Amino acid sequence: MALNINKDTVYRAAKPKDKDYFINDGGGLNLVVGKNGTKIWKFIFTFEGKRKKLSFGVYPDTTLESARRKAEEARQQIADGLDPSAGRKEIKAARQLAETNEDRVNAGLPIIDSFADVTRQWLHSISHLTSQTTHTKKTSRIERLAFPVLGDKPIKEIKSSDVLEALKPLIQINKLETAHRLHAEISSIFAYAIVHNYTDYDPAQPVAKQIPAQKVKHRAAIIDPKQVAQLLRDISNYQGTFVVQSAFRLSPLVFQRPGEIRQMLWADVDLTAKEWRPYISKTDFHHIVPLSTQAIAILEGVQPLTGAGQYVFPSSRGDGRPMSDNTIRTALKSLGYESDVMTAHGFRTTASTLLNEQGWSPDAIERQLAHAPRDQVRAAYNRAQYLEERRRMMQSWADYLDGLKADAQIIPFQRQA
Repeated sequence: MALNINKDTVYRAAKPKDKDYFINDGGGLNLVVGKNGTKIWKFIFTFEGKRKKLSFGVYPDTTLESARRKAEEARQQIADGLDPSAGRKEIKAARQLAETNEDRVNAGLPIIDSFADVTRQWLHSISHLTSQTTHTKKTSRIERLAFPVLGDKPIKEIKSSDVLEALKPLIQINKLETAHRLHAEISSIFAYAIVHNYTDYDPAQPVAKQIPAQKVKHRAAIIDPKQVAQLLRDISNYQGTFVVQSAFRLSPLVFQRPGEIRQMLWADVDLTAKEWRPYISKTDFHHIVPLSTQAIAILEGVQPLTGAGQYVFPSSRGDGRPMSDNTIRTALKSLGYESDVMTAHGFRTTASTLLNEQGWSPDAIERQLAHAPRDQVRAAYNRAQYLEERRRMMQSWADYLDGLKADAQIIPFQRQA
């Protein structure tokens, strides 16, 4: 195969003609002289039965020596079984991707095929499965805790050690519940990435055993009827503000989660129907809480004070926010009930334990506690399930508590037919 056929003077002296023409330098290298006078180095070759061309630049900016060197490199690649044009395409694609990513970063968007980019797609794909509040919390958690370590990394290049690095700060401060939750979300993102061909494996999977198991913390609760009676009398004598007194007295009657009580909305309360219908974010559905006459009396009492606002139990600061999540806890402590004896959440345990002992349907009790399935169809059905029985149960429970507070003979009351 003849190489380096012509001297540089041949290419320098070449003049345009009516049509483009080639001057062969040997070994596949040619100078294409255009009819407009342009001169471009072209390398023509056959790879796997296909005729292909590569451009090596414009002459004389790309010298004869440079063009011959590039042609030799291309011939070596072909001899090694490689397509020299493929590498050029990859370089061009990488350059274009870098330019695109620079534009995206300047626009505040994640880098293409990065962990942050795939996470955005995953979050969009599951947005219809949860409430807006839950979705916002999930998004915030990943952005705050995972993105600083993983966000800009190409998802294909993330290793198990990178995932562990994102979780370590949580493990070190013993926020194990958050660590397990974030780990599960990262693993779900990688499952999405695998299905959509962004990567081939889940590096989060081996990390699971590196997160210590969370110890279950049982919230203290009083379940002995005599002690419950004393607690109710102490609550009646509590000397806090009227709003806090009202929330405190309502807590044992409805036994919902403390956060739901303090964020109780007037818009969710129907005093005529004797119902409170809060949205339960933990289980993602709207709950029905039948209100006893005692609960109605408490709400009617506080309505003139807070009824014009959004929250039944607003913050004393007047900042438009609900009562603090520490309020009931502080009130219990002021009465001498430390957190290892009774907690705000403990009213749920008290009610569940005593109602089960008194023969009420476990299913009705579970529904009243808002322990509902996450499946939306089942949740919609269970929301109103056992409702009539729950109405009777809630009124009987309130009457029973009144009896305890009045120091009546403590006898398990009979379930009403």
